Amino acid sequence: MRRIRNQIFQALLSGGVSGLSVYKLIDSQDSSLPEFFQLLHQLEDEGLIALEGGKVSLTQKGLELCREMNIKSTDVSCQYCGRTGYSIAGFFQEVLKTYKEISAERPEAIELYDQGFISHEGVIRRVEFVHERGDLANSKIFVVGDDDLFSIAAALTGMPKKVTVVEIDERLVNFINKTADEYSLPVEARVYDVQQAFPDDLRGKYHVFVTDPVETLPGLKLFLSRGVSTLEGPGCSGYFGITTLEASRKKWYEIQRMIHEMGFIITDLRRKFSVYPQEEKNFFRFQEKLPIVRKLGAEIDHNWYTSTLFRIEAVKEPKPIVEGEMIIDEKVYKDDESWATPY
Repeated sequence: MRRIRNQIFQALLSGGVSGLSVYKLIDSQDSSLPEFFQLLHQLEDEGLIALEGGKVSLTQKGLELCREMNIKSTDVSCQYCGRTGYSIAGFFQEVLKTYKEISAERPEAIELYDQGFISHEGVIRRVEFVHERGDLANSKIFVVGDDDLFSIAAALTGMPKKVTVVEIDERLVNFINKTADEYSLPVEARVYDVQQAFPDDLRGKYHVFVTDPVETLPGLKLFLSRGVSTLEGPGCSGYFGITTLEASRKKWYEIQRMIHEMGFIITDLRRKFSVYPQEEKNFFRFQEKLPIVRKLGAEIDHNWYTSTLFRIEAVKEPKPIVEGEMIIDEKVYKDDESWATPY
C-alpha cells in the first residue's frame, strides 16, 4: 500500500489546514473502498492524519513525514476536460444539448437493480471515444443495460446503422423505445435479465457492444458474456466501465483473465473517464444505504465515484464464458467489495 499512502499524502498536502473532504480523498487514490477505509484508520492510529466531520487533514507528525519523504502536493490533471483528455466540440455540442433535453425525462434510478448513470458530458465523451476508435459510423451496436441512455446519445449522432438495447428495467425500455420513435432513431430496446438464457436472434449480429457491468465476478461474467455473444467475429470490439473502488486489483486480474479467455485483448484503458454525479434521480439518493457512507459517518459532498473505460477487441472468434441460463440472484449485484452499492 506504499503507493496508495503516497497518493493520500499528496492529496492531503493540497487540502491546507482546513483539511480535505474524505470523499475527495477517495477520488484522489485508486485502492478499493475496503482497502481505503482500512488504510485511513491505520494512518489515523499512527498519528499521521486527523479525521473529523468528514474532513481529513495531516497532523504535524504527518507533515514532518511528508517533508522527510520529499512528497509534494501535485494536481497535474486537466481542469478543462473532466480529466478525460476529450473536449466536447463542434457537432457533439449539438448532440449534448439534445441528449440533455431527452435525459431530463428519464426514469429515476432504483436500488433494486443497482442503477446509476454517468454525467451527461461523460456519456457524450464516451460516444466521442467510440467514434474516434472507428466503432461508431455505420456500426451495429449492442448495449447491455442502459442506465446512461448511451443508445440514445450514440444514435443522435446519426452515425450507427442500428443500436439494440437489452435492459431488465421495463421503465427504461419503454422510455428508450418512446424516445426512438419520437426522434426517428435506429434504436430498439427489449426487456431482458442477463441471468436468463441469451436470445438466439441476437447472437453474432453486431460489431460493438457497450455495457457498464455490476462489479461482482459472477455479474461481470454474465454482462461481458452477453455482450460478447452478440459480436460477429474477430475485429469486433467492446466498451465497458470498471471502478477501482468496488473492484480490487485481484478482481481486475480476474477480469483480464476473462477478457483473454473470451478471445480479446485490451486496446485502451481510460482512467477516471466517467463520473457518477450527485443528481436527484441518481443512486446517491440512497447514500444512507451505502456501506462506505455509513462507515465514514459523513454525507457525500464530492462526485467521487468514477470508473475506468475499457476497450477490448476480439483477436479470434469471440467465446462467451456463460452461454445459457445462470441464476445467481443477489450475488449478481453484491460482494465483499460492494461498499458503494445500496443495501
